[in-house]
Amino acid sequence: MADTPIDFTGLACPIPISEYPHVSLAHGGGGKLSQQLIQKMFVSQFANEQLSAMHDGAMFTIDGARLAFSTDSYVINPIFFPGGNIGELAVNGTVNDLAMCGAKPLYLAVGLIIEEGLSMDELWKIVQSMQKAAQRAGVVLATGDTKVVDRGKGDKIFINTSGIGTISEGINIHPQRARVGDKILVSGKIAQHGIAIMSVREGLEFESEMKSDTAPLNELVKAMLAACKDIHVLRDPTRGGVASTLNEIAESAHVGIAIREETIPIEGAVRGACEILGLDPLYVANEGKLIAFVPQAYSNQVFAAMKRHPLGIDAAIIGEVVTDHPGAVVMKTRIGGSRVVDMLSGEQLPRIC
Repeated sequence: MADTPIDFTGLACPIPISEYPHVSLAHGGGGKLSQQLIQKMFVSQFANEQLSAMHDGAMFTIDGARLAFSTDSYVINPIFFPGGNIGELAVNGTVNDLAMCGAKPLYLAVGLIIEEGLSMDELWKIVQSMQKAAQRAGVVLATGDTKVVDRGKGDKIFINTSGIGTISEGINIHPQRARVGDKILVSGKIAQHGIAIMSVREGLEFESEMKSDTAPLNELVKAMLAACKDIHVLRDPTRGGVASTLNEIAESAHVGIAIREETIPIEGAVRGACEILGLDPLYVANEGKLIAFVPQAYSNQVFAAMKRHPLGIDAAIIGEVVTDHPGAVVMKTRIGGSRVVDMLSGEQLPRIC
């Protein structure tokens, strides 16, 4: 009797090995390669309603309670940077992911992977900053785990944070809810985090110190939702920056997005640093900014609420959702022309968060 043929269906790697036989830093950059890796390698295998939504967190109902759940890992280099450190960044990042679901963040779990040789003084500063960040955001660090790896097998410290929060009735924030006519708002000056990190790595000095914008956005979101519960989309433009985030939303909702270059808030020093480094600020990471898609009828109320909050004082309306070019982002330039703002292909700033 002949041997039964082995069925290899589903065993082949979904990303062609001839193109990417190994994972590269660009696969973690928040651009096209990140999306390809996530969609083909992970979503294809673990597909479910929550994961397929590709939101900043999963949203579900348990015993009548609407919940949001999110997780993120932080591998930033350097671990201390102007305006913050890996500890507060980890807390703020997960708080913000929950806030982008319209949730009130409640509890965090923290996992620390520490490399042998990290100074106790540095570890203590990181732990203290996490406690202060949690207190500021009004969340509890409820559980966690600590592992130590051999010297040379890590890079000082990696942190994972997971969080859970509650979503009030009537709030339905989702990337697929972007609608034609929605106004697109950004909460402040972009690209500050990425440039702060790059200035340290490259040893660059500027007239004014570049500082990260890392901050918890949950109270800002609370103020915005008080002005309008029917906010359609919220996202924090971290890896890949504003450009990649807008492209993800345009593709998810199958709509066109039109933005205006002259309305995008960018600090003069940040713009100058981007020119020196050859970077486009639209693709540079942020850690304390959000993008909101708001029905046109309520956009002025939400905008005013943002301007009244300390983290939204530099807010701006940068564009709208349009019927043209569905799935694409087009920017009207300062000189009156138009250009397609595509998804980032490679990696501008590896290990930015």
